[in-house]
Amino acid sequence: MENPLQSVEHRDVRVRDARTAFFEQGAPADALVPMVGTVANSWSRCIQVGLEASARSAGVDPVTDSQLRETRDRNAFLLSHARGVLSHLYEQIRSTGSVVILSDGNGLVLEGMGDADFVSRADQVALKAGAQWAEGLRGTNAIGTAIAEQRPVEVVGAEHFFDCNAFLTCSASPIFDAGGQLMGVLDISGDSRSHERHTLGLVRMSAQLLEKRLFEAEFGREILVFFHPRMEYVGSLQEGVLAFNQGGELLGANRCALELLKLTRNMLRQLDFGLLFDQNFGVFVDRSMRDPHALSSLPRRHGERVYARMNMPAALMPAARSAPPPAPTKIAAAPARTSKSACSDGRVSFDCLDTGDARMGAAIQRATRMVGKDIPLLILGESGVGKEMFAKAFHDVGPRRSAPFVALNCAAIPENLIESELFGYLGGAFTGARKEGYTGKIQQACGGTLFLDEIGDMPLNLQARLLRVLQDRVVTPLGGAKPVPVDVSLVCATHRNLVDAVKTGAFRQDLYYRVNGLTVTLPSLRERTDIRAIVANIIAIETDGMRDIAVSEEVLTFFERYRWPGNIRQMHNALRVAVALLDDDEDLIDSTHLPEELFAMESDSDEPVERAEPRPRRIDVAPLQGAESLETIEKRAIEQVLEEEGGNVSAAARRLGISRNTLYRKLGRM
Repeated sequence: MENPLQSVEHRDVRVRDARTAFFEQGAPADALVPMVGTVANSWSRCIQVGLEASARSAGVDPVTDSQLRETRDRNAFLLSHARGVLSHLYEQIRSTGSVVILSDGNGLVLEGMGDADFVSRADQVALKAGAQWAEGLRGTNAIGTAIAEQRPVEVVGAEHFFDCNAFLTCSASPIFDAGGQLMGVLDISGDSRSHERHTLGLVRMSAQLLEKRLFEAEFGREILVFFHPRMEYVGSLQEGVLAFNQGGELLGANRCALELLKLTRNMLRQLDFGLLFDQNFGVFVDRSMRDPHALSSLPRRHGERVYARMNMPAALMPAARSAPPPAPTKIAAAPARTSKSACSDGRVSFDCLDTGDARMGAAIQRATRMVGKDIPLLILGESGVGKEMFAKAFHDVGPRRSAPFVALNCAAIPENLIESELFGYLGGAFTGARKEGYTGKIQQACGGTLFLDEIGDMPLNLQARLLRVLQDRVVTPLGGAKPVPVDVSLVCATHRNLVDAVKTGAFRQDLYYRVNGLTVTLPSLRERTDIRAIVANIIAIETDGMRDIAVSEEVLTFFERYRWPGNIRQMHNALRVAVALLDDDEDLIDSTHLPEELFAMESDSDEPVERAEPRPRRIDVAPLQGAESLETIEKRAIEQVLEEEGGNVSAAARRLGISRNTLYRKLGRM
């Protein structure tokens, strides 16, 4: 096959000359100058299997209807995803006198659609469903030769082996599954006189599209990463697609990914995300989930970069549950009540923490997959987001739940004491040591879970010792010489960027790779969509589920718009104060129960935020009327505040700055 820029007529003449040299004069295939090796080699294969070019037909009957149904059933996965592509492809070539064909991996035509004026001619050569177009049966043809060559093929006019097929022009591209196995062939066939140069490119693109759909369907329950070195190619047919499980192990790669990463299919099962890219898989997943449509810049191990986006299946990222209905304001209506929370039994569980936010739910889902496995968990997030509660929940759902959960805050203990706290010491090991010695946190956690909070603040010299403990699974107390075997599940947390700390030398790279087996990032409170559910949980904890307390809509709206610089820790403290300020006969938390410093912190914020501000209201008393006595003015003020508070004596007393008993006395009710 010669240069496609040459005219169809010129090309046909040269091909017929080549046929004469090959079939009549016995010229070898490699001597056919005008022919591309694909066609010439195919002619040679046809001769070897005993085909005769001058035969009036291939002499191969189509399969029976029942055989065709069985073959279609075996290829149901291919057909279900190919029919849309076939229809779309046919729309591109409609009215060009052509047919679009899908065959299985053996060359049996499964489906076809085409222009009526060409279908009758195609039927003459059995170019229809049920026909066999393997090269060994039908000679050189686009479908059969694409199967034999395992690559896209174009066969025009006299390039077909059989003379009877010389009126055809055919362009075909093989379709491979995610494992690189041939599934089928996509083909466009038409009259050779209407050959178009772009047809093969159109078929190749359609086959790529179909392969992409098949890949995404096969790995529909896994994490897919779409990437390309050029940003504008992400989302195109040229993008690479990788499939990973939740542990970051590579499960599959499409053909574009293999080409871009210079990999072979035999290498796939030996690789994971960390071997392909110079970034932690958990960090990439968490970052991608914050904005699923954003592109991330991923560094390759040898210095190059690619742009990537992630697709997390719905099964791994549960949709956010709808928030509880808003509670009506004031006691005139019936506000929504808190119910006994999953957290109110004294134990922290993932059910307690999973209150409807999608990002928190995804973090819980990912952590749950690691339960019972010897893989360290690294929890990232701002101070106060509940990293220790998350670690406790992780411990409590695992097989070590009956063993100790031991926590050490590396930032809260003086540097000179961390070593002894972590590793322990023998009696008299240093000045001030207890004579009976001390069992360190690592030994205390033996059989259970060791939680190292703010591990990013651990001194460098202790990082080296901790690394040895994690590697060797033994700990040597200070002043001792005999190592003690330890078995702990390690959970670490930090609000720092450990990647930056590694770059600056503040955190050991080898320890970083040891502690971040799976990384989850907990969202800040201001980013969460489940504020109302969190409020209900906290109140249930504070009241031990024994008291039915509601929160006004005014307060809930304020909570949803407030920036919460201290995150859940700050909210918990605010609600603890509010519950404590409730009188025995009160069951509604409103703005007057909130700590004043909450509003002071809000007003000091530099960030402009649209918000509701449930500040205590002023007492605006009507102007003096003549020479009123102080008692009259006081009584009028009390009556006005009581009216504004809907008769709520406790709320009115707080606004007046007096106790409830004093207010009763002033009203003459005692």
